[in-house]
Amino acid sequence: MDYGLIGKMEKAKRYAEDRQRFKFNQFDLTFYGDNNDHHVTYHAGAFGCDCEFFMTHKRCSHTMALDILLKDMITEATEA
Repeated sequence: MDYGLIGKMEKAKRYAEDRQRFKFNQFDLTFYGDNNDHHVTYHAGAFGCDCEFFMTHKRCSHTMALDILLKDMITEATEA
């Protein structure tokens, strides 16, 4: 095996364990919910979701789950 690659794999594992190295700026994903699939976005510190609850509350179980999953890896928008 390529020893240079082995070193890179070890470094990647160290990086992956240090969540503070990562900050998501934006993403777009499909969330597979219990009843339906949902389109969830994150851009400029703000989540978006196509579920009905999000449309009225600007938060939902889908965005809250991602907030938990990505703890310290996303930043919320600051209000001016």
